[in-house]
Amino acid sequence: MRYYEQKYPEVDELVMVQVRQIAEMGAYVKLLEYDNTEGMILLSELSRRRIRSVQKLIRVGRNEVVVVLRVDKEKGYIDLSKRRVSPEDIAKCEERYMKSKTVASILRHVASKIPSSDAEPRVVEAAPTPVDVGDKDSKKARRAARQAAHDEDGADDLPVATGNEEERLEMLYEQIAWPLGKIYGHPHDAFKLTLAEPDTVFGALQTTISPAIKSLLMTTIARRLTPQPIKLRADIEVTCYTPAGIDAIKKALRAGENESTEAVPIKVKLVAPPFYVLSTNATDKYSAVDRLERAIESIQSTIEDQGGSLVVKMKPKAVSETDEHDLAQLMAKAGQENAEVSGDEDEEE
Repeated sequence: MRYYEQKYPEVDELVMVQVRQIAEMGAYVKLLEYDNTEGMILLSELSRRRIRSVQKLIRVGRNEVVVVLRVDKEKGYIDLSKRRVSPEDIAKCEERYMKSKTVASILRHVASKIPSSDAEPRVVEAAPTPVDVGDKDSKKARRAARQAAHDEDGADDLPVATGNEEERLEMLYEQIAWPLGKIYGHPHDAFKLTLAEPDTVFGALQTTISPAIKSLLMTTIARRLTPQPIKLRADIEVTCYTPAGIDAIKKALRAGENESTEAVPIKVKLVAPPFYVLSTNATDKYSAVDRLERAIESIQSTIEDQGGSLVVKMKPKAVSETDEHDLAQLMAKAGQENAEVSGDEDEEE
């Protein structure tokens, strides 16, 4: 299924392709956003530099961002270039492709839930007796079973549609995705807006959507597009050798935690003096980074007023599970070392 209304891309358009075959003249590829239509990257359009090894430039199975040079709609020929694509173009195309891929996933899920008028029920029943075959009651039973098979996500209320899943998917694109793309720039942006303003978005469509399909679509969008919290962290060293000492450090760290908001709660943990970690979970990465930076500024201002100092060891950034595991091991090791020191002191006494 193509992601966009037009069957072929336009000249100078950036497209995502997957390399299918490497030949003497260049590389045969399929356009992932245009129903896997075949295109070709000529050898001269692979790189600006002298080509020593084609295999180092392009590999079978790899996705590449290319620009369209020529389109022959009658013969179906599409010539592409890899060497004329800048790093900024790659980032732009990859973002659009991921958006389009997400939209396709959402619509395909909805299309798979719409019952087909010629679909067989997906429940296992006992074989009918000869008397049952062709009986009106058995037809009613099959119809009821067909509806029961699609009751997940509210599919039991969906209208029965003709055609296979691909045709139902194209119908969803024609009636929902492509019209919304013209209004909001991309269907993905429109789908995100439905999380807050569903009536505004769907009200802009000229075609009326059945309440059941709209409900299933909204459920799927909410499941796929609701932002998931990410972990962010900043590492700092805080010291104070004035008489205020530990009290000054505690006061400074509390000032950092006071920069928390409901959306970005900030916690300060001690790893081992003078090493501290500021962490938070938030759905908006940029606002979380901003809050952590404000917290560091508050800690630094407070501790310097007391004669201490702060050194940033790691600026605020999103961290992976591996990073969190390494931090947990570091804290455990520091705790063990502190416990060993305390035991030695007790023994000496």
